[in-house]
Amino acid sequence: MATLKSIKKRIVSVKNTRQITKAMKMVSAAKLRRAQDSITAARPYAKKLAEVLQKLAAQSEGDAHPLLAKRSAQKALLIVISSDRGLCGGFNANLSKAADRFIKEKKADYAEFSVMTIGRKGYEFLKSRTSVRKNYEGVLAGLNYQTAALLAHEVIDGYLAGDFDEVFVIYNAFKSVMSQDITVQQLLPVPPATTESEEVVTDYIYEPSKGALLAELLPKNIEVQIFKALLDSVAAEHAARMTAMDSASKNANEMIGKLTLQYNRARQAAITKELMEIISGAESVKG
Repeated sequence: MATLKSIKKRIVSVKNTRQITKAMKMVSAAKLRRAQDSITAARPYAKKLAEVLQKLAAQSEGDAHPLLAKRSAQKALLIVISSDRGLCGGFNANLSKAADRFIKEKKADYAEFSVMTIGRKGYEFLKSRTSVRKNYEGVLAGLNYQTAALLAHEVIDGYLAGDFDEVFVIYNAFKSVMSQDITVQQLLPVPPATTESEEVVTDYIYEPSKGALLAELLPKNIEVQIFKALLDSVAAEHAARMTAMDSASKNANEMIGKLTLQYNRARQAAITKELMEIISGAESVKG
C-alpha cells in the first residue's frame, strides 16, 4: 500500500501539472482568437480568387500560361502542413496518418512522388515512411504573407522546371474549437471549374491583356492558397491544443480528487492503527 508521503507527493505533482495545463489553455485561447480573425478575413478573398481562376482555366487554352498547361502527370508533390510542437491531441497524428494514406493511394499513379513538410511533427512521422524532399520548421510561429510567398514561388519554380507535374497540399482546416477537418487541395495545375449544363459561361474582357493578367494572377493565387492553408493550420492547432489542455486539466482534477480520497483513507488507517497500539499497550500494562 502506498505511504502517506508518496501519495502526498503525487498530489503535489498532479497539481503542478494542472497549473501548467491551465496556463497552456489560456495561452492557446488568446492565440486562437487572433488566428481565427486572420483566417476568417483571408478565406473570402482566397475562395473568390480561386473561383475566378478556375473559370479562366476552364475557358483558356493550355498555352495561355505554363501554370495552366495540361501535362502527363508523372511527378507529384504533396505539401504536408503540421505543427512544430505537440500537446495538441490528435492534431498531428491524424494529419500525418491521412498524409501517409494519401501517399500510398496515389503513389502508384506517378513515376515519382515527393513530399515537402512544413512543421517538425509531420516530418518526424513521414521521414521513415517516404522520401521527404524538404522540411521547414519555425514557419508557423511567426507566420506572415512573405513567408507563404517564398514557399509558393519555390513550388512554382519546381513546377515550371518540370520537377513535378501536380502539386497537392494537405492540412487541418479550422472549423470550430472542437472541430478541425483534414483537407486535401490541388494547387497545380489550376483545376478548371466544373460548370453545370444550365450555368451561363461568363465572357471576360482582359485588360491590359490575357497573358499579362494570368501571369500576375496565377502565381498570386498559389501564394494566397498556401497562406490560407497555413493560417487554417495555425488556428486549428491552437483550437486543438486548447481542447487538449482543457481535457488534461479536467483529468488532473479527477486524479487529485481520487488521490486526496486515497490519502485521507490511508491517514485514517494510520491513526486507527496508532490508537489500537496505544490501547493494546495500556491493556498490557494493566495486566
